[in-house]
Parts: sequence; C-alpha cells; structure tokens
Amino acid sequence: MTRKTLGFFVFLFALSALPFAAHAQDDRAADRAAIRAHIDSIFLYPKPNHKPATFTVLNFQVDDIETAVDQLRQKGVSFEQYEGEIKTDQKGIHRDGGPTIAWFKDPAGNILSVLQAQ
Repeated sequence: MTRKTLGFFVFLFALSALPFAAHAQDDRAADRAAIRAHIDSIFLYPKPNHKPATFTVLNFQVDDIETAVDQLRQKGVSFEQYEGEIKTDQKGIHRDGGPTIAWFKDPAGNILSVLQAQ
C-alpha cells in the first residue's frame, strides 16, 4: 500500500465523521444536480499524472457546519484560508455572500467543501 493510498483511507475515515444533511430537498436548477442517498461504500482509484482541480469538485452538504468543521479538524483535516471575495474566518468558514461553506483538500490536492444546508 502506497503512502498516498494510505492517505485516502485516513481521509475517508475522517469524512465518515461528517453529520450529513438528512432532509429532502428538490434541486431542479439547470446548473447543478443533487444526489441524496445512503452510501454503503465508495470506490476510488489512482490516476497516473493526476493534476488537482483548481475549483471545488465535491460539496458535502451538512446540517451544522460548525460541528462538521470541528469533527473534521479533530480527525486531522486542514481547512483552506482565503482572503477577498470568499474570505474565511479563523476556522476556515466563509459566512458572507452565498452559502456558509468551508473548503479543504483531499490527499490528491482536489478542493472539496462542507456546505451548510439552507
């Protein structure tokens, strides 16, 4: 098992702490799709010469972003700090103009987020 593969296992363990949103919502916006389902397993595989995305590739919708950020930090997840239009607070949470959201990177460098359910 490579170090990067081990990193993904640790990362998935940290994500298992998330209190995912459990309510139903009708998302019919043409520019996005929402999938709400109980997930029993996730299959990941490496890609040679991977280049991390420079934008958010996956949002995890949660009922309480404070709890989600605290639980992920306790598992070793570091949150991104931004200035300007998407300025984040000391916990890494953006609270002004748009959804309440906190960004972090997976072990391959892709940008993911926890997003507070509205």
